[in-house]
Amino acid sequence: MKILDQLEESGFAMSYAGLIEKIEILRSTLRWSSRLERADIEKLLKQASTLRDEVMQMSHKERFVQAAVVEPLRAEQSRGARRQALLARSFVFEGTFGDNPKLLEALEIAEKAAPTDLPVLIDGESGTGKELMAKVIHANGSRSDKPFISVNCGAIPDNLLESELFGHRKGAFTGATNDRKGKFESAHTGTIFLDEIGELPLPGQVKLLRVLEAHEIQRVGSDEPIAVDTRIVAATNRNLRKLSEEGTFREDLFYRLSVIHVTLPALRERRDEIPLLIQYFGDEAAGTLKRRPVRITPKLRDFLLSYAWPGNIRELRNVMYRVSCLAGDIADVEHLPSDMRPTQPASPWLRGDAAEAGSGTGNGAASVTNLLSLSDAKRAASDEAEKAFLQRGLQEVGGTVAELARRVDMNRSHLQMLLKKHGLHSKDFRRQHAQDNGRKDMSASGDDADSR
Repeated sequence: MKILDQLEESGFAMSYAGLIEKIEILRSTLRWSSRLERADIEKLLKQASTLRDEVMQMSHKERFVQAAVVEPLRAEQSRGARRQALLARSFVFEGTFGDNPKLLEALEIAEKAAPTDLPVLIDGESGTGKELMAKVIHANGSRSDKPFISVNCGAIPDNLLESELFGHRKGAFTGATNDRKGKFESAHTGTIFLDEIGELPLPGQVKLLRVLEAHEIQRVGSDEPIAVDTRIVAATNRNLRKLSEEGTFREDLFYRLSVIHVTLPALRERRDEIPLLIQYFGDEAAGTLKRRPVRITPKLRDFLLSYAWPGNIRELRNVMYRVSCLAGDIADVEHLPSDMRPTQPASPWLRGDAAEAGSGTGNGAASVTNLLSLSDAKRAASDEAEKAFLQRGLQEVGGTVAELARRVDMNRSHLQMLLKKHGLHSKDFRRQHAQDNGRKDMSASGDDADSR
């Protein structure tokens, strides 16, 4: 990292984002250089790409100041102090947050990125609050009084994508009866949030890259460029770096979007915040339903604290609205969705203990004491119930993930994540389904022969 060493020696402080931007400018300039031999250009491009990759792999703590200026170590601050420091700086946040270190780091990055116009990429599992984080970045920046336009890239048909994003002229295609603004024009001077950016098809990626580079668009059916001043914030629950290696997501677009990279932790990684979120969503639901906040039994609270939360914060919010609606004054596990409630017996180790006790081995109590805690036992029960639900569903649909996602009203990519979590492979269920159908056909043929 000789460039960084030179910067440090010169006493010049360059931000992570500024360094990435300079590398991208260097690479673009080299591509069109006429004064160098092609071999020299390729060599320099390779060096620039290597440097860019090294910078991209820096930890979040190094991403904003890597040269002469080094921020005071945040480790010296307690988690509570970091949270209070955010609030004391008039940090705008629609909701509530605790003092989980991973979340605080994400919020501190968002706070620093907000006043700039640099692109931001937010990643994390479905339901972790990526759109909320995008709104936080918008609300804490200089464009807070300008439009915030949200677009779900995975929900737009391929043939309508260009029209939806960039607009169209009257008569551009069948059904285009009027001129129409696209999302980028609507977000002019404001922020556009591109959710599920990993679902954007390659032709759409090329056009988005053009917007990032030239800051202009063209409506469908028009050759006239339109300048747009739009802050881009993108989000995904997929690994874009891996997708770029597989050729389904453009590498240059990935680096353009991830100048500032924010990762949101899953709810299971921040269990200390669950009580705070239960209280917050309980009060929110009470206000919406115009009733008193529901009280939660210790049994339900223990379950909510130990549950795996595959749907993350979105799932917790929905559960709190459900129990607030269905329960009277007090909510218990019976008010949970049926596929979420704890089952009995809870898990394989419990059945094993019972068998050992029945056989007179006397080791049942010892096996129970090997568990770390009661919460671990409950979490194991929750995971087992979730896996059983997925297995049963895959069997019913013959291993077709898309059909299962439709039946259970779940995002397909989230469903695939859960299958991976439990080691379930849809192809195994498809193979079993085909074998079962084959046996049925053979049986039917045998019956026909017997009847003849």
